[in-house]
Amino acid sequence: MKLKDRDKIHLWHPLTQHKLHPETIAITKAKGCVLYDEDGNAYIDAIASWYTCMYGHCNEYITSRVVEQMQTLDQVVFSGFTHEPAIKLSEALIKILPENQNKMFFSDNGSTSVEIGIKMALQYHFNKSEKRTVLMAFEDGFHGDTFGAMSVSGLSVYNGPFEDFFLEVKRIPTPNGSNHNDILNTLESIVKTHKVAGFVYEPLVQGAAGMKMHDAEGLNDVLKFCKAYNIITVADEVMTGFGKTGKHFASLYLETKPDIICLSKALTGGLLPMALTTCSQEIYDAFYSDDMSKGLFHGHTYSANPLACTAALASIELLQTQDIQNNIMRIMRSHNIFGERIKTHPKVKSTRQLGIIFALDLNVEMERYGNLRDKLFKFFMEHGVFLRPLGSTIYIQAPYVITEKQLEKVYQVIEDVLEII
Repeated sequence: MKLKDRDKIHLWHPLTQHKLHPETIAITKAKGCVLYDEDGNAYIDAIASWYTCMYGHCNEYITSRVVEQMQTLDQVVFSGFTHEPAIKLSEALIKILPENQNKMFFSDNGSTSVEIGIKMALQYHFNKSEKRTVLMAFEDGFHGDTFGAMSVSGLSVYNGPFEDFFLEVKRIPTPNGSNHNDILNTLESIVKTHKVAGFVYEPLVQGAAGMKMHDAEGLNDVLKFCKAYNIITVADEVMTGFGKTGKHFASLYLETKPDIICLSKALTGGLLPMALTTCSQEIYDAFYSDDMSKGLFHGHTYSANPLACTAALASIELLQTQDIQNNIMRIMRSHNIFGERIKTHPKVKSTRQLGIIFALDLNVEMERYGNLRDKLFKFFMEHGVFLRPLGSTIYIQAPYVITEKQLEKVYQVIEDVLEII
């Protein structure tokens, strides 16, 4: 029996309606930018398996370091204990984070990193004997699937059944370069009538919204407003972090730095699950007390797993190499050339790019999960490229090690699919 048939017996996949999509593709091997299935087919992984494997699958530099670490220390509880991989990771990461970041709290995935950021923002005010219960977030944002993260997300396709249970959140438009004053007026109105604890946002690129990009100057104005009203700013860099926007972090494009940053996905180069919520010294100090109850009572069994920390440290080392930085610049140039080439196609409504993130919107109406989207996905896979359209948006976020030949195949299959729409 094939793997894909055995899969059907017990497994329940994420973001899947199994009655409509009974088939899965069984991947047996991955290397570099290529996935291989049980039938011997090869696929260029043009989205780095949800933006994680940015240095390529089974990267030997990362895997060798983890193999060495697992001979010494595999796992130990991080409450009351520490270990060198976590310490070395903190020392390396602090050097590339925005300069106001100083403390790091471990968890295990992007949603929980945001959940912790939200809890930090709410408890910060609670610990200072100021009750603030409202959060702000951008329209169409996505921050994960746990309840706090869902609360600040704006995509009801994911959250519909749970909305009655959410935290109170006020949503604001994303800045587009011409709506700064309208947004600031909206913010003024919100703070007059609500006790706002924090603002949770994806800096510059909203991933699940279809790689929707917004204006840096406008975002900076929002962050400055939040600072003036002591609203804790929580940057969800789970998707944008570690080089994808052309800088190590999207927040580095902004003058006003966030109080809290949420990290995961490419943190470990896609090898092992792990997340971090980093914060400024000021945030940490609000929890530092003789009163035990003022501590942050949040913990995960595998927090700061030594193997995941080792993978993350190796990934950060790779990110800073000249080879990877050159590759990032090369991909950015290639995307720019492709964008110029395709933007006038009658089936293309618009294109956009930031760093190695490239997206185009199709000039057709289609559901986020519907027959046309499925048709596009099937076409891409049949032609050896793994792309996962977000409704009418096709985007590329390939590993930094992708070759020019592989990139050109990705571009070509996108151009080819336009002819069947």
